[in-house]
Amino acid sequence: MSKEKTRIKDIAERAGVSTGTVDRVLHNRPNVSPKALEKVQKALEEMDYKPNVYASALAYNRDYHFVSIIPKHESEAYWEEVEEGEQMCCDRYRDFRISNKVLYYNRFSPETFAKVMNEVLKQEPDGVIVVPSTIEVTRRYTDMMHERNIPFILLDSYMPDLKPLSFYGQDSFASGFFAARMLMMLAPREKEIMLMKQMRNGNVASKQQENRETGFRHYMHDHFPSVAIHEVNLSLDDKRDKYDVILEDFFTAHPLVHHCITFNMVPKNAECVRQGSISFLIAQHAFMQGYSCVETLFQAIVLKKEVEPVNYMPIELLTKENIDFYRRKNIG
Repeated sequence: MSKEKTRIKDIAERAGVSTGTVDRVLHNRPNVSPKALEKVQKALEEMDYKPNVYASALAYNRDYHFVSIIPKHESEAYWEEVEEGEQMCCDRYRDFRISNKVLYYNRFSPETFAKVMNEVLKQEPDGVIVVPSTIEVTRRYTDMMHERNIPFILLDSYMPDLKPLSFYGQDSFASGFFAARMLMMLAPREKEIMLMKQMRNGNVASKQQENRETGFRHYMHDHFPSVAIHEVNLSLDDKRDKYDVILEDFFTAHPLVHHCITFNMVPKNAECVRQGSISFLIAQHAFMQGYSCVETLFQAIVLKKEVEPVNYMPIELLTKENIDFYRRKNIG
């Protein structure tokens, strides 16, 4: 008998029980005797029955509330695309009544992260997508989610000790390593290069950014150990016009520096690539990350399926020839 056409009535006849008993077994409902349960399970095994998980999920007719916690941003393409991806996934599975609420925190303020997480826990969501703050502060709340059986996904920064349901983001060390290799293809004979960072109180924005720099320095140490790496730190607390003075002073003092690398993403990056002042960008498809995070919660919570625990995104190289085709939104 075709598995797609197997009916509850067929299973009941095979097991010698009522259709109501089969229905209770299939939906893990109580009031089934051990003997009847054994008969139904045996019939299911003999018939190689695979339930229609989509139909079963729809039959529950309940709402599923997800929450995303991401850094506050102003027209930053990466996070905008993450949100677009999350919303498109919700739209795709709207028949299952899933929703995703986005809440924001200040990336340089663990206190704002804690405030947002306290608000999230009060809402008792079915699942959470988290862009982590510091591991110490994030752990405090992921431990609470474990205690309350709230599945969560880490986005952007991977912290395996927190034991998330899943992770989506780049292998940041490999990304930095790759970026160094691409840079030195452009500048194989340079003796000095500049590493530009935006910081606040001496800290970069994320663990991902730290790991990218580590990967970058590993490549340089292994392949170009004689190249001098000059750091230029631009404080996010300074006014932007002060940056011009800092950079002008730097290039006056270092006339041999012709190439620069940075691991910060700003809205003007794409336009600079189009104009040629930036040679290339290393991208990680934020739209797909956002979409995949919501879909993974849907698969695990609504359909009760196993999901991949670690999902590294492709390391993508964007140039002026392909950057206009990058923001793919078609989902198969």
